[in-house]
Amino acid sequence: MKRAEVIGDPIAQSKSPLIHGFWLSALGLEGEYRATHMRTDDLPTFFAERRAQPDWAGCNVTMPHKEAVIPFLDRLDPLAEKLRAVNTIVRTGGGELLGFNTDVAGVAEPLKRHLIGGYPGHVATYAQIIGAGGAARAAVLGAIEAGYRDFDIFNRSPARADALAELAGAPFGTGNSLEALGPIRNPNEGEAVQRYSHILINATGMGMGGANPVPIDLSAYYPDTIVFDMVYAPLETPLLAQARALGLRTIDGLEMLVGQAAVAFEHFFGVKPPRERDAELRALLTGGQA
Repeated sequence: MKRAEVIGDPIAQSKSPLIHGFWLSALGLEGEYRATHMRTDDLPTFFAERRAQPDWAGCNVTMPHKEAVIPFLDRLDPLAEKLRAVNTIVRTGGGELLGFNTDVAGVAEPLKRHLIGGYPGHVATYAQIIGAGGAARAAVLGAIEAGYRDFDIFNRSPARADALAELAGAPFGTGNSLEALGPIRNPNEGEAVQRYSHILINATGMGMGGANPVPIDLSAYYPDTIVFDMVYAPLETPLLAQARALGLRTIDGLEMLVGQAAVAFEHFFGVKPPRERDAELRALLTGGQA
């Protein structure tokens, strides 16, 4: 029986065991997925032990260990190498530990789905990213994968925002102070704004727990703007509540969480999860909340 887990500090809030447990049960697979509280000081012992266990398929990695685990791995896939952040570790049959980053897929998958379902014929062009840390790096690359090419990145430190634009290789990425955050500009002057689907992604902890909301007024944003908040606790952040009240399309952090977990599940258990049952899974994770 294959075993996998998620490690972090803290870890009690993780929804990953519910997600992977639901998929294992739905597919009738024998397997185990659990949450393990892990302090940074315990990482060397943890990986030495797990490397020697042939039934251990791997683990997901959450805060604060996404960079700290890298020295214990044998290889990183190109995306994890570029991001210098790992959220999925897979043990090979030979005992090697491979590092992946599935957060990018977690961003790209719902973006592609919402673009196809909500704005047929529109072109993904312009994105605003709030933040410049690990989540923001994944957000930029995920948006690029979904087709976005023109970026403004907002952070309290404009220098970090500029560094992120350069790291991601965004063709038209620029860094800005958080205070400059405002309505999306038209990146193609003279062309009909309605042809373009724009995205605003919060890749910070602002709004977590319902406090310290993103300092923004969405009322002047284009009506086809997609507002994506990577925070999933609470599910209805102040940013998303404002967007929905204005009739803007929204993506919550739970969609990203499930999207990145789906890629990790396939790494661990060798099969694709039953995404056709996402509505059931969402009801399980939210207690029926829409």
